[in-house]
Amino acid sequence: MTALLVALLATGPCVYWTQGVDSKPALDAARVTQLCVPAEGAEAWTATGMTVLAVTPTELAGREALPVPGVVARAGVASPTRAPWIVANGWRTVRNPAAKYLYTVPAGKGALAAAEASAYGLDAVLQIDPADLPAVGSILTFAAGLPADDLPLAADFAIVDDGTDVTGEVMNLLARRNLLFARVTAGSSTYPLTIAIGSPAYPAADAADPSAFAQKVRAQLTDARRTLRIFGSEVVIGRLASNGSRARLQLINYGGRDIEGLRVRVRGTFRTIDASLPDEGKVGVTDVTVTDGATEFSLPRIAVYAVIDMK
Repeated sequence: MTALLVALLATGPCVYWTQGVDSKPALDAARVTQLCVPAEGAEAWTATGMTVLAVTPTELAGREALPVPGVVARAGVASPTRAPWIVANGWRTVRNPAAKYLYTVPAGKGALAAAEASAYGLDAVLQIDPADLPAVGSILTFAAGLPADDLPLAADFAIVDDGTDVTGEVMNLLARRNLLFARVTAGSSTYPLTIAIGSPAYPAADAADPSAFAQKVRAQLTDARRTLRIFGSEVVIGRLASNGSRARLQLINYGGRDIEGLRVRVRGTFRTIDASLPDEGKVGVTDVTVTDGATEFSLPRIAVYAVIDMK
């Protein structure tokens, strides 16, 4: 097999497909045009006109395996007032953005994995259940069709990443609460607040309870100064990029059910708000208000993934 027989994939996630070329009609129906395939099948797939990347077992095993995203039950926790336990991998990819990742997900989770990988721009291989192919194809087609975006990521404060599990779990809780942070490896004067676990201001003992620690950070930051707030759901996580005059907000719903009337607040004054959903294209937002230097609006619904461009 020559290198010319295997085209390079576009940047972003790809579906790992082990079925033979007779399954191409299913891929066409799902609008999947590029694949990661076992090396021994790459030549046959290339001959069909599909863009493929050969993946060896060694390469697959060398990728960082990510937990299955979603909401999981916690043993011994039955109270309906408890916040849902979200498994989300965004904080992991902020910690190691250059890594190559692997999702191995059961039926029903493929679309969520595809949305997460697309929102964070991951070099990710998606091992999915074939039943999820249409939903995954919908997400990947939608993400590939988005206009190019070179906006910087928004952050309200910095956290010094010392590489420890404790700091990682704090980053996890901060991300799940939509508290936007920048990862730094040393103290920074760029942000009004820099968190260094183990410093006098942020003792390691405090971080032993990451949830309480995240609440402490939120109180110090104050909600009024937050660049992003999401109301009406504890299972939607946003990834926001903005230069002040333009912004792109990507929303991921980890809850497994459609959400209607999600309320969003983004700091900045935006007069045009274009919200788009997979398979639906642009949808109108409602109840738009611009007050106190922030723009609020309601998204009519979100299944798994939504992208909002503002200017």
